[in-house]
Amino acid sequence: MLKDLNENVCEAKVFEHVYNTYSKDIHNFLYYKYGEQFNPKDRVQDAFIKLWDNCKKVTISKAKSFLFTVASNMVLNDIKHNKVVLNHQKIAPKSHTNETPEFILEQEQFFQNYKKVLESLKDEHRVAFLLNKVEGKSHAEIAEFLGVTKKVVEYRIYSAFAILKKELEGFKIK
Repeated sequence: MLKDLNENVCEAKVFEHVYNTYSKDIHNFLYYKYGEQFNPKDRVQDAFIKLWDNCKKVTISKAKSFLFTVASNMVLNDIKHNKVVLNHQKIAPKSHTNETPEFILEQEQFFQNYKKVLESLKDEHRVAFLLNKVEGKSHAEIAEFLGVTKKVVEYRIYSAFAILKKELEGFKIK
């Protein structure tokens, strides 16, 4: 059957013969060398897929070494990947920021003032403003939800915005 060792393995019968001849040996090699945790059965299948993808380049005489090399390299790549994952897990997340303590304090104070001004708004202004700016609802949706006209919603939102802008220094909304 395998008369010419320089023939490639693209023919189905030749490929099947190579598979039947080497698959168990490759599995055992991977299992004994690296263990079960790297899925030797899957690596054998992946190696044969790679052989099929490169069947025109690989001759019958080189198929065995190609398969063993590919399968072994796949497992070694998995091991390297696991090392990277483990090293990444060892790194503690940053517990500091680039922000100065003054900035953080100013931010907290601004937020407290913002909450106070929001609480001081009339309910209808606050509700319309928050529905629009926090929940992202359109003026028409808010009007339908509150049972008022779109113009009333616009007035409430802009009134709330004007009060916030007047009471809070540097207040802007995008």
